[in-house]
Amino acid sequence: MNTAIWIITGLLALGFLASGLMKLALPKPRLVASGQAWAEDFSRPAIKAIGAVEVLGAVGLVAPALLDVATVLVPLAATGLAALMVGAAAVHARRGEKPAVAVTSVLAALATFVALT
Repeated sequence: MNTAIWIITGLLALGFLASGLMKLALPKPRLVASGQAWAEDFSRPAIKAIGAVEVLGAVGLVAPALLDVATVLVPLAATGLAALMVGAAAVHARRGEKPAVAVTSVLAALATFVALT
């Protein structure tokens, strides 16, 4: 079971790290052009803040456990990322983006699983 949790946590961390770095690095028009149409509804600072939260959450998923320091941060990071994905699912639902709702819901469920284990 421990191996499965590490695999899920590692994949979540990689995904959120990549997604967050993209939001931090790319300008808003490039994000929209790359298929992230939801960015049209948000200001540039809000997009950058979402990216920063994703990067910090990704680090919080793995760093404490790897370093065996403040391991209580792992479930807190997972809970924060799950909440972020619930919000993302709501945005996608409002925009009528059903496939994106499904993806963000799965990510929220996986983050919740990590938080509870």
